[in-house]
This record gives sequence, C-alpha cells and structure tokens, in this order.
Amino acid sequence: MPLIQVRVIKGVFSADQKRQIIGRLTDAMVSVEGEAMRGVTWCVVEEVESGDWGIGGKALTAADVIALAGGRPA
Repeated sequence: MPLIQVRVIKGVFSADQKRQIIGRLTDAMVSVEGEAMRGVTWCVVEEVESGDWGIGGKALTAADVIALAGGRPA
C-alpha cells in the first residue's frame, strides 16, 4: 500500500488544486503499477506554515512563492 506525501507552503494552493495533486499523483502510481493500486494508494498533502520552509538558508513565504509563480494567488 503506497503512501505519497506532499508538503506545500500554506496559502499557496487552493483546495481544488490540492484535490488535483492527490488525483494526479494517484493516477501516476496507477500508471506504474496498475489499476488495482488505486484503492490502496494513500496521498497526504501537508501544509507547512508560511515562513517555516527554507531554501538556501532563507525562509520562504507564501507571498514569495506566489511572486515566483507570476503573482497569481491560489
């Protein structure tokens, strides 16, 4: 039974986008191992508080990510 864990910064992805992440990652697992895997594939999207995620020694916020994505909030 596979477990897929995804961590994202809180406030970057909408509820619909998180549902899409879950669906598409499950589809990816099924494409590798077969349809029987769908019902036993767990996918967890965990949100990390804005500022609690760091890259290159610097804290990254939801606003930073949104700016990098061209300023489109979720």
